[in-house]
Amino acid sequence: MTINVGISSCVIGESVRFDGGHKSNKFASKVLSPYFNYIPICPEVGSGMSVPRPTIRLMTNDERIALVDSKDSSIDYTDSMLEFSNKTVDALMDADLCGYIVCANSPSCGMERVKVYSKNNATKNGVGLYTGTLMKKMPWLPVEEDGRLNDPVLKENFITRVFCLHDLYQSMDGQPTAGKIVAFHSRYKYTLMSHSTVGYKNLGKLVARVAEYDIHEFFNLYRTQLMQTMSIRATRKNNTNVLMHLQGYFKKDLDSPQKQALAELIQEYNQGLLPLLSPITLIKHHLSMHNNDYLKQQSFLNPYPQELRLRYGL
Repeated sequence: MTINVGISSCVIGESVRFDGGHKSNKFASKVLSPYFNYIPICPEVGSGMSVPRPTIRLMTNDERIALVDSKDSSIDYTDSMLEFSNKTVDALMDADLCGYIVCANSPSCGMERVKVYSKNNATKNGVGLYTGTLMKKMPWLPVEEDGRLNDPVLKENFITRVFCLHDLYQSMDGQPTAGKIVAFHSRYKYTLMSHSTVGYKNLGKLVARVAEYDIHEFFNLYRTQLMQTMSIRATRKNNTNVLMHLQGYFKKDLDSPQKQALAELIQEYNQGLLPLLSPITLIKHHLSMHNNDYLKQQSFLNPYPQELRLRYGL
């Protein structure tokens, strides 16, 4: 499995920070590394800054956001950073990139809540110049900060999106067709429902009109709407709704005690007494005893390798 994922060089353990250190993230460098082919990039070094180097920050004068030296704002790195960012992101467009892990709070790599200084104060409402360029040019791409990967819900959502996008690219095999897109969308029915019923319905309407589009134009539109829907975090309520739909596939196969046991497990999950893994494990067990090809192919049951153990805390 080769899943191309961009990552801030310091997060993968490279000593490229302003002080010559790194910010290695154990989950990214140890747990995910067997599954991801990392493309490490340090925008600051890439745009010509040294290691070590003076600290930098974002500054606004109400006309633009600039990247400047923290102690001498007349030293401006904005143009060189934007030039590097545009050139690098354009090159990544051809890499079938499926995700990106960035360094939090960085004036070049931060995804959100980066400090922006003005003459009189500082606000946490900025985005690093490199990551801002990345998200603008590739709005479908799953992007997450290293620190937020400590949150089990955010972590699971990010990994689900990465594997979903990889699955989309693999399913198209370099040449999207209407049939491939319909087949992919069918496999993601319940995954999409768990993230957003509105998003699922809108994507269904879009897929129904695939014949009206140039296929490459349609693929780009579908990819963006798909990943926007997947970025909405799945809720316990939506997951429960999906589990009840899956339960319905076994109404003719299970006896009354088995139906009752599954219903109780789903209810206990809905009440927050059990993790999502519990009802899914029982559903998989019933599926192994009562084959259903449509249900077997649903990504909701296996969105990523179970070795990642991401559903234990959901």
